[in-house]
Amino acid sequence: MQARLWLLLAAQLAALHGSLALVQTPASLMVQTNQTVMLSCKINTSPSNTRIYWLRLRQALSTSSHYEFLAYWESTKKTVHSKEVDKEKLTVLGNSPQNVLKLQSVKPADSGVYFCMIIGMPNLIFGTGTQLSVVDVLPTSPQPTQKTSPKKKVCRPPNPVTRKRLSCAPLITGLLVAGVLILLVSLAVAIHLRCLQMRARLRLLKQPPSVDSTPQWSEEQHPP
Repeated sequence: MQARLWLLLAAQLAALHGSLALVQTPASLMVQTNQTVMLSCKINTSPSNTRIYWLRLRQALSTSSHYEFLAYWESTKKTVHSKEVDKEKLTVLGNSPQNVLKLQSVKPADSGVYFCMIIGMPNLIFGTGTQLSVVDVLPTSPQPTQKTSPKKKVCRPPNPVTRKRLSCAPLITGLLVAGVLILLVSLAVAIHLRCLQMRARLRLLKQPPSVDSTPQWSEEQHPP
């Protein structure tokens, strides 16, 4: 019990930034509730028999952060848990240089930054850390908006039927106008001739009857 308390106290006083001597994967992970999570830690520089400890940081990384000791892998091939940890939920697999922390049936309360750690000389060495986020529903990434490209105007040739109609329209209109003009001229000529005839008749009616100037001799009278 005293060794565990010393470990927690030493972890809180240690440097907060991870070292390249311990590389953790993945760097961040978001999963849904009740899933199983596997966090890996690899030692690059320390001896292969170095014991690896797992800790969790529930708060954001700062000077007042609190590390929670979870478990470590014992050489007798078993996981040594903290009293506050559910043994059925958390398991440490394998020893250095590769170590895996397995979390089963995770809940939102399991969210936090998980660190692997080794005891170096003279300081504690922390891994790069894994940010675990447990949510009930995974957020859906917004689909990129597709820009609608303007439609290109297609120049289509005129319809042959429409072209014929357009070409015939002026001809038909001209013929109609010519016919109307001919009818008007004919009507005007007929009216003019009728007027001339009427004037001629009026002149004849206005003239007095002509008297023959030659004297008429009776049978009894003879010229001198």
